[in-house]
Amino acid sequence: MKKERIKNDVKSFNVFSTVVLTILTVITLLPIILIVIASFTDEQVLLSSGYTYFPSRLSLDSYYYMVRQGPMILRSYGVTVLVTVLGTAGSVLLTATLAYPMSRKDFRWHNTLSFIVFFTMLFNGGVVSAYIMWSTIFGIKNTLLALILPNYLVTAFNVFLIRNYYSNSIPSALIESAKIDGATELTIFLQIMVPLAVPVMATVALFTGLTYWNDWTNGLYYITDPELYGIQNLLIRIMNNIQFLKSSSNAALLGTQTVDLPGTSVRMAMAVIGILPILIVFPFVQKFFVKGVVLGAVKG
Repeated sequence: MKKERIKNDVKSFNVFSTVVLTILTVITLLPIILIVIASFTDEQVLLSSGYTYFPSRLSLDSYYYMVRQGPMILRSYGVTVLVTVLGTAGSVLLTATLAYPMSRKDFRWHNTLSFIVFFTMLFNGGVVSAYIMWSTIFGIKNTLLALILPNYLVTAFNVFLIRNYYSNSIPSALIESAKIDGATELTIFLQIMVPLAVPVMATVALFTGLTYWNDWTNGLYYITDPELYGIQNLLIRIMNNIQFLKSSSNAALLGTQTVDLPGTSVRMAMAVIGILPILIVFPFVQKFFVKGVVLGAVKG
């Protein structure tokens, strides 16, 4: 009788959880759906009626405009994909490497190294000093390195996430056994730590990849060459151009008439173009997400 009651309670809880999570999922998806619908809504309808899930008139004008910018968008997509792949791979490699000695209690300076990394979470030199350092000392302005190195390549949060995963999920006896068998530190790291830390590394890769994909500040600070614009910076530039052409004062300055462009719906189309690749990639890595965050966030 008791087992039957427990079974019914578990079944009721599962039904309740499913209903609640379904509602939360729908609520989460509603803004994305609204953006997609708005991108297909006629510009005049958006201006007169605002955003709605059931527009009175649809239009492809915003996407026609984006298609005319196709060569620039494709080039910017290429820049962003390249920066995201290289930045994410480099970030995971460097972060995992730095976290390894921090997780080893037998490493003499592991506490000092942890303090130095933690210190960067509390204090930094600011934007001006960073700009001077990267552009003057390292000379990376108007290069792909300017989109990869500053701000995101190694972050303290990700370092501690992987360090805690090493400490909590990989037994120290396993490392001691490998050392007895004659394994070097590099062998232990590459053949034991890295394979066992795939969940947390996938989580860090997801965090870092999203950051690189959505980044526009590095492009704003360090890139003036249009050939090196990422997709986010290009979309901002297109939006600014539309606002400029739609302005009556600018049209008078140029000696032309104001241009009728779908400014509001284009903004929504840009958002769709910007998030679409992430929506495609996310399902393939989300299975590692919860496990990596939970195990890596537990204090070691």
